[in-house]
Amino acid sequence: MDNKDKILMCGNEAIGEGAVQAGCQFYAGYPITPQNELTAYMAKRMYEEKRIFIQSESELSAINMVFGASLVGARAMTTSSSPGISLKQEGISYLVGCELPAVIVNIMRGGPGLGNIAPSQADYFQATRGGGHGDYKTIVLAPSSVQEAFDLTMLAFDLADSYRNPVIVLGDGFLGQMMEPITKVQSVKCKVRNYSKDWILTGCKGRKPRMIRSLFLGEGELEEHNLKLQEKFNRIKNREGRFETFYLEDAEFILVAFGTVSRICKAAVSKLRDSGKKVGLIRPITLWPFPEEIIKETAKRLKGILVVEMNAGQMFEDVRLVVEGNCPVFFYGRMGGGVPTEEEIEHKLISLAV
Repeated sequence: MDNKDKILMCGNEAIGEGAVQAGCQFYAGYPITPQNELTAYMAKRMYEEKRIFIQSESELSAINMVFGASLVGARAMTTSSSPGISLKQEGISYLVGCELPAVIVNIMRGGPGLGNIAPSQADYFQATRGGGHGDYKTIVLAPSSVQEAFDLTMLAFDLADSYRNPVIVLGDGFLGQMMEPITKVQSVKCKVRNYSKDWILTGCKGRKPRMIRSLFLGEGELEEHNLKLQEKFNRIKNREGRFETFYLEDAEFILVAFGTVSRICKAAVSKLRDSGKKVGLIRPITLWPFPEEIIKETAKRLKGILVVEMNAGQMFEDVRLVVEGNCPVFFYGRMGGGVPTEEEIEHKLISLAV
C-alpha cells in the first residue's frame, strides 16, 4: 500500500470517519472531554456528506434522538465519555428492549463521579453488564489502535444492524487523543452491507401497521419477549467473540489486557521474550461476548495469568471465572487516570517468579 493512501488522525477522528464510511446517517451528541474531537469531526463530515448532525442540549436528548432515528431505519450513532454514558443508560435499555440498532461510543475517563479527563478503563462493568435496567447485553468492541478504532466502528454498525441491538465501542482518553497513520481503505471484514429493515416505522400506507415497543403488560408477554432476547444474546455469544494472541504458542505465563493497556503489555512481553522468558498475551477485542474458550483452554497449560487494567480489577473477575481454577490469576492495575508502565508490568511479572 502506498503512503499516499494513509492519513494521520487521532482516535476520536478515526471513529468519526469509520462511522461516516459505514454509512452513519444520523449523529446526536453533547460535548464532553476527552471525546470532543469526535463530536467536532462529525459536525464537519456529516455536513459535507449532507447527513444529519445534531448537537443536543443534553446526553439524554442525544440517546433519545438516536432512538427515534433508528426507529425509522437510519444508521445512528451517539458518543460521549463516562459520566455522559451513565446518563444515556435508560435510553440504551430502551433501544435493547425495542430491538433497535445503534452505535454508542464511550471514550472513558477517570471516575467515579466527574473524576478527571485522564484515560481510564473503569467503565468495563457498565459496558459488559448492560449498564441500564433489565436483563440485556450489548456487544462491546475495544480497539487498541487508531486503525482499529476506525475498523471496529465500521464493524459496529454492521453488527448492530445484523442483530438489531446496540453496539458499544469502548475506548479511553489515551486512544481518543493519540495520533497514528491509518488507511481508510475498507478491509473485507469491514465492508458495508445493506440490511432489509422490514420492521421500521415509516408510515403504513399500503401495508399492515407495525409496532415497536418495550412495554408488555399482558400475562407472560414480557417473559416471552425476554426469552426471545436471550436467544439472540446466545447467538451473539456463540458467533461474535473476537481476540488477538501474541507469543501464545509456547507461553508458560500470559498477560490478559484490552485496549490501550494491551499495547503496553505487548512491549513488556517482547522485552521479556528477549531475555528468554516464555510469556505471551491474549487481548480480548470483544469484551462482550468475552473470549472465554481461548482463555479457558490456554489456562490448562499455564503457570499463571496476570490481568492488567486501568481500573481496580473488573475484567480480572471475568478471567478468574473462565479459568475455573486451572491456574493462578493475578492482577495489576492503576486507577483514576493512572496508566501502567512497561516497567511496572515487567516488575510485577518478575515478582511472580515468571
